[in-house]
Amino acid sequence: MVILGIASVIVLLPFTKGAAIQKEGIYKTIASNLASELMEKIGNTEYEQIVTTFDGYSEPESGLRNCQGQFYTSSNYEGFSREVVCDYVYVPQESGDKEPKFILVTVRVFHNGREIAIIHKLIGK
Repeated sequence: MVILGIASVIVLLPFTKGAAIQKEGIYKTIASNLASELMEKIGNTEYEQIVTTFDGYSEPESGLRNCQGQFYTSSNYEGFSREVVCDYVYVPQESGDKEPKFILVTVRVFHNGREIAIIHKLIGK
């Protein structure tokens, strides 16, 4: 019985490791889609409104919304959260007195507090 128990653990161990790797891949795919979707929404916003609307924007776990503003209800999205940071970017040819012509937008997606995906996009005026 002991030998059979040890043998079954040895046989099943690779399968459990494979399942964990597959689950991580699913999380990364969902996180990438969530980041891309939010970045697309930001990119469709008027330049002058991007920073005021999205800088510091965050969606907590179980508070994710799709592009239509509806909450995700599928259990696939449990544990995910998103946040956005917007920074004005000055190019060397611009003086600090002028209004910046670029915004660097960063969208981060987390699963249970661990960063899974990050997207950066430079948006011009």
